[in-house]
Amino acid sequence: MNARWQRLYAWLDERVHLGDLVQFLGKKYVPVHRHSVWYYFGGVTLFLFIIQVGTGILLLLYYKGSEQLAFESIQFIMSRVAFGWLIRSIHSWAANLFILAAVIHMFSVYFERAYRNPREVTWLTGMFMLFLGLGFGFSGYLLPWNELAFFATKVGTDIAGVLPLVGEPIMEFLRGGEDVTGATLTRFFGFHVAVLPGIFTFLLIIHLVLVQRQGMSEPLVAGEEKQRPMPFFPNFILRDLLLWLVVLNVLAILAVFFPWELGIKADPFASAPAGIRPEWYFLFMFQTLKYFPAHVFFLDGEVLGVLLFGAAGLLWLLVPFWDRKSPQGVHGRLVTNAGIVVVAYIIVLTILGWFL
Repeated sequence: MNARWQRLYAWLDERVHLGDLVQFLGKKYVPVHRHSVWYYFGGVTLFLFIIQVGTGILLLLYYKGSEQLAFESIQFIMSRVAFGWLIRSIHSWAANLFILAAVIHMFSVYFERAYRNPREVTWLTGMFMLFLGLGFGFSGYLLPWNELAFFATKVGTDIAGVLPLVGEPIMEFLRGGEDVTGATLTRFFGFHVAVLPGIFTFLLIIHLVLVQRQGMSEPLVAGEEKQRPMPFFPNFILRDLLLWLVVLNVLAILAVFFPWELGIKADPFASAPAGIRPEWYFLFMFQTLKYFPAHVFFLDGEVLGVLLFGAAGLLWLLVPFWDRKSPQGVHGRLVTNAGIVVVAYIIVLTILGWFL
């Protein structure tokens, strides 16, 4: 058996030069320190994206992106297609785990301050992919055309519409008109399966190339003990694959024992049911807007909230360009404490939004 593998390797090496790739991977090393565990969440995010693509393609074989057929096509997938319910459940759970893994990866990079020179572009591509991931979630939520998704999309696009000057055009662009209709569903379907994946894949390639070229960052904390680095291949890759297997098992358990429900078909003429709320990763923003007063000075409260979230997002996106000082001292502590406050705020407001 070993001889067969050697012959197969020799055959492939002669044609695609596998030896060069193995030699390249053999020269790469991963820093080893007490925070090394956070390195794996980038790979987990990539793995969940791959699952999203695979299950999404399978669902696309049967899904009909129209107002009249969308809900029925999901019903058909779940009831008539072999293992269709499982594929849809995996796709839905993987979408949520993908956002969770991406957020953990983003915050680990922030707290390790791995966005600093020369990794500014790596941070920017990663943040844009996180924004696109949220776009995946928002656009995909409507595709089953059920009651909760319909009214949550209406609320979400209404919030975008409150922005001064550009709000109305953005809302009409997202909806394909003034109201959430079948045109909105068709537009979101196009975003979800073509536009967003295309942009995401382009950014992903750039991101992975930059990570390979620059390597993984080391801690900037003074006094961090230096340990012997770990070979990227095969040591780190095997550990990464083991974690992928663990994540796959968690995903399978969630999909089988907590299958994703379809709900009731959307009726645009019905009144919104009580308790409408967005997906969990938008809950902290949704809950925050509830606490804003109707008017703050001359501004509408909701407008002020959206503008503040936009400013905060821009400030967070540009953190590599304003955090250039030493990691020690008052400035370093302020950056770390600001991150802790943001994490605590998101967690608390998400919990409040879930239960209130």
